Amino acid sequence: MSTHVLAAVLTRLKLLTGAKTDAELSRKLSISPQTLSSWKVRDSIPYSLCIDLARQHGCSLDWLLLGEVATAPSAADDADWEYDMLTRLRTLSPADRQAVLLLIKDKQRIQQLEQKLNALGAAATG
Repeated sequence: MSTHVLAAVLTRLKLLTGAKTDAELSRKLSISPQTLSSWKVRDSIPYSLCIDLARQHGCSLDWLLLGEVATAPSAADDADWEYDMLTRLRTLSPADRQAVLLLIKDKQRIQQLEQKLNALGAAATG
């Protein structure tokens, strides 16, 4: 990983965590400032940490590591929508992002219950 690439990844990590400085980023990642400094010296960041943070913050590894939004030619509109949503989510506070996540989970539970109810109705009439 080049120094330029690592700096970009660290910038995106700051964006995800809401950190403004390296010291804040260290605190948000629960690592010592010396650990962050050693990443810079080695030009490397633990891949497992990136995976965990991507999952935790709902972003793609393509974006976190490369700054790219994964797109498929036939899904350009979906990718634009997804990029817009992720950009907007990243501007929210952690508490607000958690609230949005809870709403999404509630919506998914309702959809699952509706599917089960429809299946029961179909079984009862069929």
